Amino acid sequence: MQVTDLDRVRTLIVGIGALGGTIATRAAAAGMPVRLAMRTAESARAIRSSGLRVSGVGGPAAAASVEVAALEEYADRFDLVLLATKAHEALEISQLLSHRLAAGGTLLCIQNGGVAKMLFDRLGEVVLGGLSNLGATMVEPGVYEQRNAGHLLIGEVNGGASERAERVARFLGGAIEMRTTPDLPGAVWAKLLLNCSVTTIGAIAGRTMRHYVATPAGREVFRRAYDEALAVALAGGTRPQRMIVDPIPPEGEYDAWIDRVLEAYGDIKPSMLQDFERGRRTEIDFINGYVAQLGRELGVAVPINAAITDLVHRIERRELQPDPARLDELARLGG
Repeated sequence: MQVTDLDRVRTLIVGIGALGGTIATRAAAAGMPVRLAMRTAESARAIRSSGLRVSGVGGPAAAASVEVAALEEYADRFDLVLLATKAHEALEISQLLSHRLAAGGTLLCIQNGGVAKMLFDRLGEVVLGGLSNLGATMVEPGVYEQRNAGHLLIGEVNGGASERAERVARFLGGAIEMRTTPDLPGAVWAKLLLNCSVTTIGAIAGRTMRHYVATPAGREVFRRAYDEALAVALAGGTRPQRMIVDPIPPEGEYDAWIDRVLEAYGDIKPSMLQDFERGRRTEIDFINGYVAQLGRELGVAVPINAAITDLVHRIERRELQPDPARLDELARLGG
């Protein structure tokens, strides 16, 4: 994004779910030059009719009139495309989005796991990566609730200082809190480690981490899934950043480290479990599945992450249901 006048940054927000919708509402309410892209013309008409509203942390905001259309209806080119869809949708529409960028434009991806790296490998330097700890829910289309005072963290996919990231952060900072990092790979892996363990295992068990880690099987599966993912990160040359907890459990202090993880994440209902409950496709292939794929490429043993990926797909197909017994099955697997 090379535009220096922030009032003229032509911006398209793609994906108006919980996260994208919250950002879009606050941006539109602040008078920022944003347009919105929906999956279908019908859903776009509904948002044009209802407008956007957000409540919760950060205070209420609303935009009665918004520029919104189905993605394929846009012929304009944009300085910034903020991609806030599910991971698989991001990959499906990435080529189309690259043709919606103006010269020097930026595609900012804020999906979990390895999506930004996958898109960077496809599209090159136009891709800027990011991750979110902004908690939000979609009450209904066009109506959102912000659940915490979180932020977006953005940076270059392969790391390094970035004036581009700083410019994007200044612009989007008119809507939500933004931060930049010269070590995005380390930040992505820090979140991925927890997604592979806290989130996915809780979804399989149908329980929060505090419940499942109290069982011998749950604690063992957590340890093995986390350790495998950490080994893959280190083998690939990335040391995960410290976020709320140190990504590498201190030697001889594992129980105290687990307690710190529990304090931060132990009572959160896994988002993947919500996907199961709503019959939605999960992002497992970009979380544990991504770790399993990289592990095989790097020669790192990843049996638990591979088994977790297969198990989640079986739950998606309704062959199985989330149940704590699933963790007993995983714990019996050989290393």
